[in-house]
Amino acid sequence: MTAFVTTNQDMSEKRHQMSYEEFRAFLDEHTHAEWVAGEVTVFMPPNTIHQRLTGFLFQILALYADLYDLGTVMTAPFEMRLRAGMSAREPDVLFVTREHLDRLTPERLEGPADLVVEVVSDTSVARDRADKFYEYQEAGVREYWIIDPRPSKERADFYHLLPDGKYQAALPATDGRYHALVLPGFWLNVAWLWQQPLPMPLLVLAAIAPRTLQDLLADRQSSAHDHLTSEADDER
Repeated sequence: MTAFVTTNQDMSEKRHQMSYEEFRAFLDEHTHAEWVAGEVTVFMPPNTIHQRLTGFLFQILALYADLYDLGTVMTAPFEMRLRAGMSAREPDVLFVTREHLDRLTPERLEGPADLVVEVVSDTSVARDRADKFYEYQEAGVREYWIIDPRPSKERADFYHLLPDGKYQAALPATDGRYHALVLPGFWLNVAWLWQQPLPMPLLVLAAIAPRTLQDLLADRQSSAHDHLTSEADDER
């Protein structure tokens, strides 16, 4: 039976004791919640900064992954079940490479994503930097980004999983660009994360992959021209 536990002080999270089966029945497509060892944390709607940054990261990653057919990008609420009977997380953004798409089911991701992005809020600092850090490391998440956009606390940390199963911090280059591990050729200018307003995702994609994007647009224009020419020939 579900037991309700006192919420935290600022009421931004609610916690319940329940089994994983109860958790699955409790969820709907609009609820952002995580289950860990019999306890469910239900998150209240994020603030504007969090929502905008999460959307920005999702869009640029999804555009890039689609452009190169690298895999699938998902955003919360979507369950990543790391270990049966232990934890079911809902990362802010996750990426699954093509070779691991068999982990995606209609209901959830069964096993670790290749990349997980968590955007820090006031109540998630310890969870993102400690609890999830070690869970994702142990589960085999190959790359982990922790992005903290809170005013006066702006910070971006990137981690790569080493062959020994431990995370190692990955620093941006001297030009401020961070180069991703699991998305070949993808880089992110960390300064973009703190801009207000955030850069347009299409302009970011044009900066990251200008040649490929130009070729794609040229191919589409050529295909459209050929289609129109074919239709005109059919009308004659």
